[in-house]
Amino acid sequence: MHKLQKLEIKGISKSFQGFPANQDIDLDIKSGEILGLLGENGAGKTTLMNILYGLYQPDEGEIIVNGRTAQINSPLESIQCGIGMVHQHFMLIQNHSVIENIALGYKDTPFFFPKIKIRQKIIEFSNKFNFDIEPEKKIWQLSAGEQQRVEIIKALLNGADLLILDEPTSVLTPVEIKELFLILKEMVKLGHMVIIISHKLDEIMEICDRVVVLQKGKVVGSAVTKETDKRALAKMMIGRDVIFNMTKQAVPKGGQVLKVEHVEIPGDTGTRPAVHDVSFDIFENEIFGVAGVSGNGQRELAEAITGIRHVNSGHIFVKGCEITNNSPRRIHDAGISHVPEERIKFGIAPGLFLYDNAILKQQHLKKYSHRCFLDYCEIKNHAEVLMETYRVSAPSINTPTKNLSGGNIQKLILGREISDQPPLLVASHPTYGLDIGATEYLRQQLLDRRSKGGAVLLFSEDLEEIFELCDRIAIMYRGEFMGILDSNDKRLSEIGLMMAGSLKLECAA
Repeated sequence: MHKLQKLEIKGISKSFQGFPANQDIDLDIKSGEILGLLGENGAGKTTLMNILYGLYQPDEGEIIVNGRTAQINSPLESIQCGIGMVHQHFMLIQNHSVIENIALGYKDTPFFFPKIKIRQKIIEFSNKFNFDIEPEKKIWQLSAGEQQRVEIIKALLNGADLLILDEPTSVLTPVEIKELFLILKEMVKLGHMVIIISHKLDEIMEICDRVVVLQKGKVVGSAVTKETDKRALAKMMIGRDVIFNMTKQAVPKGGQVLKVEHVEIPGDTGTRPAVHDVSFDIFENEIFGVAGVSGNGQRELAEAITGIRHVNSGHIFVKGCEITNNSPRRIHDAGISHVPEERIKFGIAPGLFLYDNAILKQQHLKKYSHRCFLDYCEIKNHAEVLMETYRVSAPSINTPTKNLSGGNIQKLILGREISDQPPLLVASHPTYGLDIGATEYLRQQLLDRRSKGGAVLLFSEDLEEIFELCDRIAIMYRGEFMGILDSNDKRLSEIGLMMAGSLKLECAA
């Protein structure tokens, strides 16, 4: 196959169960160009890219590669056309190692002794792009950010001329984002082309040459990034002006909701604890943020507090009652709701309908069941309210949840977890993958929960989100807190040093 130099999409349409995801879309990109694809959750961005990658076939329209119509019926045919894709939800086998996953997706994997060659390739790419990936680790042992890096290596190894990135920076640190952008800019200098799906307008403005905006499956506008601004793009995307800076009202701190005392939490490798001697507390009317580079114990801490992971030592209390090493069900009933980092793995049952997922962990409550039988009338009414209140875009509550976009799944989970007004909401990357309108809305929901007396434990790698929402901020490095600071503490200017482990404050605020 000749090098991919120009790709065109003409009149592409795709529907699912009569619900149009793409409608008569035209798009083009050429060598040396980075194209941004913007749109609300459910606007059809990922569906369109999945058609390019051969995962879906269009109902109408054609894909033109280097001036010739191409039939792309599988990811293998897409790769042969020079197209690579890094998905928002990673296409990795959890129980296999990094080497095995890359070998399975690498078109030139040798038949004999494949691990030797693949290991060397991983090391070369890790050194070149500063990915810091351990080839022998199992995928389930990696953080979300590390798993994304494995996907990027897979695509680059296959020699993609067109690289499609679906929300590529959502789990990366600011330094990693800069490094990724340098890589992409170097790629386009060499004649590659890149399509970026992102809800981060600042990044689209920084890295993209052009941007195309989708709304309800249709192209509603396009622009050269140098000739527009993010407010104009946001209005084009959601049809109204957007509030970029939330107003956080001062509210008096209430009673203690969560107390964590000297917890030590095991990691997945067994070599050293993932969390060591961490103590903190959270109060009513407070959002407590945990910031840090991916893979420094945030996931393990969230899992221990919500009952998914056992604690080796230490104690966890909710409203004065100890819940250390209790089951997730008992912890939920004690007043802790959870928006997990891995929404598909821990947040939903993908094969069940939307209305089933709307009551997960709550199905035993009296309002949803009567004498061992579920009250589906009440359940469906609740699901309808969640859909409307949290702006979940789906054909109906009878839709299988796996058919929703990632952003709409996240809105469903957050709505479900907030709807009963829990004393404590543990939210891990709650706006990950959401468009700017949904991000604005859900951040406001967290602030509303705070103002109504709730407590929120927010795990996020988005420093803008942390600074905007949180009353106190803990910085985590290698399983320890480097400091706990009030949101107005001048020492937060040194948060980069704390995230890198170069500065530890002895006295937490």
